[in-house]
Amino acid sequence: MPKSVSLWVGTGGVPTIPPPLTHDDSADVCIVGAGIAGLTAAYLLAREGRSVIVIDAGRVGGGQTSVTSAHLSYVPDRSLKEILRLHGPDGAHLARESHAIAIDRIETICHEERVSCRFERLDGHLFLGKGRRASTLDEELDAARVAGASVERLTDPGECGLTSGPCLRFARQAQFHPLEYLAGLAAAIERRGGRIFSGTRAVETRSNNETFVKTEAGHRISAAAVVVATNSPFNDLVAIHTKQAPYHTYVIGARTPPGSIRSALYWDLEQPYHYARLQRVTECELGGDTDDPVDILIVGGEDHKAGQAQDAEARFERLEHWVRGHFPSADVVEFRWSGQVMETVDGIAHIGRNPLDADNVYVITGDSGTGLTHGTIGGMLVTDMILRRPNPWSELYDPGRVRTGAAVEWVKENLNVVLQYRSWLTRGDVESIDQITPNNGAVVVESGRKIAVYRDERGAIHRRSAVCPHLGCIVAWNPAASSWDCPCHGSRFAPSGKVINGPAQRDLPKA
Repeated sequence: MPKSVSLWVGTGGVPTIPPPLTHDDSADVCIVGAGIAGLTAAYLLAREGRSVIVIDAGRVGGGQTSVTSAHLSYVPDRSLKEILRLHGPDGAHLARESHAIAIDRIETICHEERVSCRFERLDGHLFLGKGRRASTLDEELDAARVAGASVERLTDPGECGLTSGPCLRFARQAQFHPLEYLAGLAAAIERRGGRIFSGTRAVETRSNNETFVKTEAGHRISAAAVVVATNSPFNDLVAIHTKQAPYHTYVIGARTPPGSIRSALYWDLEQPYHYARLQRVTECELGGDTDDPVDILIVGGEDHKAGQAQDAEARFERLEHWVRGHFPSADVVEFRWSGQVMETVDGIAHIGRNPLDADNVYVITGDSGTGLTHGTIGGMLVTDMILRRPNPWSELYDPGRVRTGAAVEWVKENLNVVLQYRSWLTRGDVESIDQITPNNGAVVVESGRKIAVYRDERGAIHRRSAVCPHLGCIVAWNPAASSWDCPCHGSRFAPSGKVINGPAQRDLPKA
């Protein structure tokens, strides 16, 4: 059975866990969230001489950064053709440029801070996949050239270990080990006087006469500016959440003979789409007793709206079937994991001043499937905004923006949210708690109330209200991640009901 953890966690790349905050404190900037967005902002601000405090409800890199597939690409997940349609030629150029510069910045940080994280430059290949017209590739090529990408069309990628046919090759993409990178970034922040606290949940931001962040333990962090970099912002009730939607994505890692597949990024235009890359590890990292090299082929896809599917096993199986058809050398699946992607209606992250909030409260959200580069862009852009420096990307990523071309996507996503409230009227997932097997959860109806029930490995029952405390949707059990997920705005809760991802600020109430 494959390990149900990400390759990054499974190969021991977990950063040191700092202690929690135990007192009131202050800094020039308080950053909520210790993933790539929050730590990049903290690092760049500390380099500029600003005092920074970073807090996280979990540990450094314990959120979505630890379950990424770790592609570093300047080709947006929505495709350059769609970005060109939604944002025009200038917007497409800025989107491509900002992601490319973000990769450059990661490479520079690795060099200057001597971060050992297996960073390497490589090509990216975009191919058609089943059921796609050949002309679609030409349209993508045209859009890529408008955006200024270094791209060429190939009739076949050559001897790379992939069965694909024609593709586009994008030069100077990259990859790395994300948790090793964050460990190095955290160490660099602390060397510059920055302070990082884990196990410290933010429950409120205030920015009237005094700006501060309040923690679950009751401590206050006073600051001149606040950055909320928590995948989905907890400090915003509605404004941002109508313009982005949570999707769940699945990943497997299959052992392959070293050298049988060329190291590159691969992604297709199928519906649902797929993405793949290699990661070199050692037998020792996989639990063996030698330093012999092993290539793990990382393949992801099979996305669906969060909380709106419970067929995780079938999705993992479809991913493996796709791997066998496209990478004949792939062997046993060693890892499988899943994560949540916040897809904006126009394919570009929300980075900047939080709508309807004070001018000194910023958000970094809407990763749109390219969270590592979007997170790095977020750190760079927010740093410039806090330091009152102009940045050519600020309008493109403005969280308050309205793109008329995305109106259809906006209506579609928000209609989907409205329809989720029908679950108040439906029956439970099971008729009886007795039907819930160990390490599983289900929603049951008791006296007209929806109850989220989890049975742990010892058989003990844990009961919580199934009503998400954000805006009242009914949560659903996610068997791939062992979590309760809200199908409306992406809040997630541990089996015990404890909140692990916003926008909800509170745990599921006891039932």
